[in-house]
Amino acid sequence: MRALVTGATGFVGSAVARRLLRDGHRVRVLARAGSDRSNLQGLDVEVVEGDLTKPASLLPACDGCDALFHVAADYRLWAPDPAELYRANVEGTRAILEAARRVGVKRIVYTSSVATLGIPKDGTPGSEATPVSVDDMIGHYKRSKFLAEEVARQLANDGVPVVIVNPSTPIGPYDVKPTPTGRIVRDAMAGRLPAYVDTGLNIVHVEDVAEGHWLAYERGVVGERYILGGFNMSLREVLTEIADIAGRAPPKVRLPHAAVMPVAYVAEAWARLTGMTPIATVEEVRMSKKRMFFSSARAQRELGYTARPARLALEDAVRWFKSRQA
Repeated sequence: MRALVTGATGFVGSAVARRLLRDGHRVRVLARAGSDRSNLQGLDVEVVEGDLTKPASLLPACDGCDALFHVAADYRLWAPDPAELYRANVEGTRAILEAARRVGVKRIVYTSSVATLGIPKDGTPGSEATPVSVDDMIGHYKRSKFLAEEVARQLANDGVPVVIVNPSTPIGPYDVKPTPTGRIVRDAMAGRLPAYVDTGLNIVHVEDVAEGHWLAYERGVVGERYILGGFNMSLREVLTEIADIAGRAPPKVRLPHAAVMPVAYVAEAWARLTGMTPIATVEEVRMSKKRMFFSSARAQRELGYTARPARLALEDAVRWFKSRQA
């Protein structure tokens, strides 16, 4: 099988590419001109230059492929121009799926996010069926991913063979940017996070997410979505585990959300002046008021999906970030 993987220069996409190569499949990678390709070093992949915001570049990338794993996304919780998120995530998804349809790609796995899902008010984990609407989406990233998933579902209804997966919070090696969660791991292991807010995440090893993509390709139902998660943990529990792995004292100060919000506004203002990534964003603080807890029961039941303990994901992430510092 020849598979096109978008986003393979990034965190989850490179894990998907490595998973496909492990079974001997031929992998073609869509990469923007001038992109950081360090995650492709040592991988036997065919690189085709293209851009989700340039539809004409996507037909040649899809041509001749049996499968498409559309993993690429603009994963920024803050952007000077939010329109960039919608161009890449919504219109880019539409363009790559339409290109795949035109050249006859037989099977597509689209990478959405648990950010598009509802969170029950009673504190129980969310599922694929938890009610939610676009009005529930906090910030442009979540809104753009919600709308992109709607595009994928509409095209599936029109006959495009799309299966949707919703990873939770991937952790592990090769987080080159790093992602917002990767920054938490990196900063916590360095002792730069002495305090925390009361929130929660669903932690999953990035390699389990990649395996979930393959299982969705093999067994998923077209038009359906599957949560690829791991273990629900409070942020305090996550930071305590990282501190233990790194040999540091865990954070003991709990900050109220109201105290963090002014810092986020100042950080964003400074980012607009300097072009630097803000240390905290208003969107992050707003999202942290809810515990992002989810259940992967459907993927386990229908796909045979499993996830290793969160501790192993955090250990692999800490080990990899340490190797980057050496």
